[in-house]
Amino acid sequence: MSTSNLVDLHCHGALGHEFGKDTAGSSAAAAHHRAAGVGSLVASLVSGTPDTLVAQVATLAPLVARGELAGIHLEGPFLSEERRGAHDPSVLTDPDLTLVESLVATCAEAGAPDALVQWTFAPERPGSGDLVAALARHGILPAVGHTDASATVVSDSLAAISDACGRPPLVTHLFNGMPAFHHRAGGPVAAALASAARGECIVELIADGVHVAPDVVRMVFETVGPERIALVSDAMAATGLGDGAYTIGTLAVEVSDGVARLADGSSGRGSIAGSTSTLADCVRWAVEEAGLPEADVLTAATTTPASILSA
Repeated sequence: MSTSNLVDLHCHGALGHEFGKDTAGSSAAAAHHRAAGVGSLVASLVSGTPDTLVAQVATLAPLVARGELAGIHLEGPFLSEERRGAHDPSVLTDPDLTLVESLVATCAEAGAPDALVQWTFAPERPGSGDLVAALARHGILPAVGHTDASATVVSDSLAAISDACGRPPLVTHLFNGMPAFHHRAGGPVAAALASAARGECIVELIADGVHVAPDVVRMVFETVGPERIALVSDAMAATGLGDGAYTIGTLAVEVSDGVARLADGSSGRGSIAGSTSTLADCVRWAVEEAGLPEADVLTAATTTPASILSA
């Protein structure tokens, strides 16, 4: 099975390095994923203060300009506190258009004006409509995620993103960072699956054997098709190393048996804190453990995510 030229839209680091912390570490993390078959890699940043995010984007934008990275993904800080996962609750906030402009300017100054590829936000946050419009003006794709919103709010937001951007929006790591699907309250999962089945959005899936069960991964492929699925690694700093103590953003993480979870009880003890798998690992798991056709899995790991970068 060929796992070359994969496209990973959502990745936080590797080899003990978190993207954005420093240039050398970010380059080393990117090189690790490239060596594992990822031809195009988007570096993801967890929620932080405005000053922290500006500094991290300033570190990563030159790597985009040099072609080491395909772009940058802001995962927050405009997220739901209830569904924050491995994001520091003290930095979560309503949409701040000043921050958007600051990060866009930072990328331009580094010679990578189009470096910001996607930005994850919770649509129930006040000001989300203005955020969508601002991101669309700059060619940044809004992605719905880490949300506690109802199915109606998510559906309306996905439609608004499509109208503003003229292309299908993303849903960040479907099932994770959102309430569980329930037959009397479908929530974001119901809205995302229905939208993707209509060809109106693309859903990210983390197929690492931890985030989503094999039967659920198969269900999503069979329901919406690989053309509406972007497999992502959500890999964090422990990727390529072993068990032990790490961090994601400002939060302590413990990796045990290859599973990363928050160690800080005040921030949600036990919450999954990214994966320790490369996208190539996810592709193999989806084929060998979830039992999906190799061609479908490769479409979701190459053609579909590539469409986000080429739009």
